[in-house]
Amino acid sequence: MSTIYDVAREAGVSPKTVSRVINGDAPVGRETRARVEQAIQKLDYVPSNAARMMRSSKSGLIGMITGAISNTPEPGEPTGLPDIYIVQGIQRAIAERNMTLMIADTGGRSDKVEDLVRTFMQHKVEGLIYVADYHRRVDFDASGADCPVVLANCYDTKGTSCVLPDDRACQRALVERLIAHGHRRIAFLTLHDSMDASGLRVSGYRDALDRAGIAFDPDLVRPGFLEVHQPHNSSILGPALEALLSLDDPPTVICCGNDEMALRLYGLLRTRGIRLPEEISVAGFDNYRAIAETLLPPLTTVELPYREMGKRAAEALLALIDGTQEKPREPVLVPGPVVWRSSVIAQTAS
Repeated sequence: MSTIYDVAREAGVSPKTVSRVINGDAPVGRETRARVEQAIQKLDYVPSNAARMMRSSKSGLIGMITGAISNTPEPGEPTGLPDIYIVQGIQRAIAERNMTLMIADTGGRSDKVEDLVRTFMQHKVEGLIYVADYHRRVDFDASGADCPVVLANCYDTKGTSCVLPDDRACQRALVERLIAHGHRRIAFLTLHDSMDASGLRVSGYRDALDRAGIAFDPDLVRPGFLEVHQPHNSSILGPALEALLSLDDPPTVICCGNDEMALRLYGLLRTRGIRLPEEISVAGFDNYRAIAETLLPPLTTVELPYREMGKRAAEALLALIDGTQEKPREPVLVPGPVVWRSSVIAQTAS
């Protein structure tokens, strides 16, 4: 049996627009109305008075599925806890609308998602947000969700509305600042190449070089991690650093895939007797303050805008629920600021 959401997808409009056509309670453009009516006829959709009555009584509830609660780090293990920051941004935006956020944790099991969606539907939530632990593609099955859905920090292949960090723009902004401080030999120790963020940040790095007319040197870009979830694996970081320092024209600054990598790079440089930032500058990514602000010297980095992403995801969902915004055709990309600290000094021309 077709639903109002099936009709909305077929017509390329929001469920609210379909509702306006069916109920005649708000103006709808002629072409839009025609598309909706054609979709209704094609799908043989029959509006349910009972469902319409249930929907007219708003629950004021928003459901959120995340792994932030169960994804707790081991004692002493540094982590940016992006899920938590995104949740905080969502909560703030939902509270401003005097609505209630219901949170369900997956416990690290993707097979629980379907049951959680079903539970939320039983509670008549008006919308759902799914939050991932890092920027990646997910196989989120929202087929059982009879309400709008927004993905945060992730995307799928079905075109579900999503909000993502603008990794490319963030890395480009950082490298542009380094270039503005006189650096031309800029190395980049990347995340694992299976991560979406890794390729996007390399693209941003190259964008900045291209804009400044600096030739890309592949010898300056090397992997800093072996595995996605093994940030403590330094077996590749040491040889990568050695290769960079052994170049005929070594870098004056090293960009790291994240702040945890920068933390380990500080130690490797100091064991070699290299002074920071007098002999070489270092920059990170994330602005995880427990690392960036406590390192000596404090770390120049880029802030991933997790709270802003959460806020944007909540706002996008509320707009879909209200029918004030059509479903975005492209992901919402959220940039973050460069946070300049003393781990980078200006490079003077020799």
